[in-house]
Amino acid sequence: MTQAALIGIAFLFGIVVGSFLNVLIYRIPQGENIAFPASRCSSCHTPLKWWHNIPILSWLILGGKCYFCQEKISKQYPLIELVSGIIAVLLYLKLGLVWYLPFVFLTFTMLLVLIMIDLKYMAVPDSINLLALTLAFIGPDIIASFQYALIAAGGLALLRYYLHYFLKKEPMGEGDIIVAGTMGALLGFPLFFYALFLSAVLALIPSLIATWTRSDKAIPFVPYLVMATFIVYLFDNQVSRLAEWIIYG
Repeated sequence: MTQAALIGIAFLFGIVVGSFLNVLIYRIPQGENIAFPASRCSSCHTPLKWWHNIPILSWLILGGKCYFCQEKISKQYPLIELVSGIIAVLLYLKLGLVWYLPFVFLTFTMLLVLIMIDLKYMAVPDSINLLALTLAFIGPDIIASFQYALIAAGGLALLRYYLHYFLKKEPMGEGDIIVAGTMGALLGFPLFFYALFLSAVLALIPSLIATWTRSDKAIPFVPYLVMATFIVYLFDNQVSRLAEWIIYG
């Protein structure tokens, strides 16, 4: 099978999973069952036909509107499917056809779900967070991944307690600590620390904007942790060389 064909398969698999991610993003914060009832319009609640659920294509064919009530369908649906497909392709290009590729992909898709829920609801559901952590253990060295996760999460938990004691306010959420465990399992050391530093840099921009605009709106940190983790995972060698150059010259 050609490389182009494998990339196409990875993309198709990714967008199909992305369609299910939309279900998780919509239903979990509502406390709804993710399997029943079948997919329905969020406006008129009419059950959808099978051809209304084709990833990306259905949204384009329907013009971004419900077939029944003509209410607009959020652009989030095709975008999540597209991003999921891109994640699948990038991970395939990074890892090749290794046995643990699906588990790495599913880990990052669960983290994508966390991003969307955190951005919209400022919440990090334990069910998805713990699932991502569990999937992150599955790889070439499960024991090492577990150890890295334990150290990363434990270290951040200790830091949280110290900061809370001295600052007299909550510096981070418990969900962030579990995400740190997932980062440790995926990246190991010292890549975990590079990703943690990068996440702080990425979060600095919206923090400065909030300061300048005097906005009281809290800034979720999970999206920046996840984006930094994905960047470092894809470009681990380049990040390591850059870090060595910065540290040692």
